[in-house]
Amino acid sequence: MREPIKIGTRASKLAMWQANWVKSALTVDHPKQPIELVTIKTKGDKILDVPLAKIGGKGLFVKEIEQALLDGRIDIAVHSMKDMPAKIPDGLCIGAVPVREDPADVLISKNGIYFSRLKQGSTIGTSSLRRGAQIRHRRPDITIVPLRGNVETRLKKLQTDNIEAVVLAAAGIKRLNLSHRITEHLNFDILLPAVGQGALSIEIRQNDPYIQPMIQSLDDPHAHAIVMGERAFLNYLGGSCQVPIAGHGLITDNTFRLTGLVADLDGSRILKATLSGPADSTETIGISLAQHLLDQGADRILEQLQTMESANNGS
Repeated sequence: MREPIKIGTRASKLAMWQANWVKSALTVDHPKQPIELVTIKTKGDKILDVPLAKIGGKGLFVKEIEQALLDGRIDIAVHSMKDMPAKIPDGLCIGAVPVREDPADVLISKNGIYFSRLKQGSTIGTSSLRRGAQIRHRRPDITIVPLRGNVETRLKKLQTDNIEAVVLAAAGIKRLNLSHRITEHLNFDILLPAVGQGALSIEIRQNDPYIQPMIQSLDDPHAHAIVMGERAFLNYLGGSCQVPIAGHGLITDNTFRLTGLVADLDGSRILKATLSGPADSTETIGISLAQHLLDQGADRILEQLQTMESANNGS
């Protein structure tokens, strides 16, 4: 009897859906290999009453799972790609990126009202600085209300709290069979997605002789290349949850087209640009786009946000 392969995941309904999807896909190719799910509680799961940006930003939903991977308690970690921090711990790597789900954000409003038709002064629930900045830029009259918790919790707060709408990732809504709740898909001119949104990250130990070849069948080279380009853009900017950064790439006709954005927290300044190039150079294009935005003034935005963060942490 082979030792079971252990897949580490958070315990939320969406995280379990993602981990079970990976388990099922691996079972198809390796029917005799026992596979178990191991649920791990992360810091982001434990602290629900504080915005992510104030308790450490990216990595809050993956750090404990990565530690279990390094310790050998699990063999595979399944994350939402947009939760992955810029730097991956030594000894670990993104082993596979499956076919990507819809990367867009969606609006779910109390009475089925579209974003452009929400009455003046309406409240929208989100704790994402990226979403908040872009919403404020388009609709300065909108009030952003901090909103944490899993998908079901946020949808429930739409009924119990004094908010007119919530903004969530389309991928999570679709994976949980909640598409009927969507009021509107927000186009990228209104709301550019988070880097990696809609994609899964299958993280493993580097050079694992058994696991690495096993997960290759789950990898979609197209999605993998796009996500690596988006992440190169984010990493070069030093992005975290404390900074409103967005990025979305596409490959068509062997050309990679990446749009990136850096914004002030209040949405008063948004720097946005698009860069294209060969599909086999996505990471180089991501870095070039980041440098272009820095040259356009993103460096000043980032410096101001870092100064504010240091002041807040010191107080």
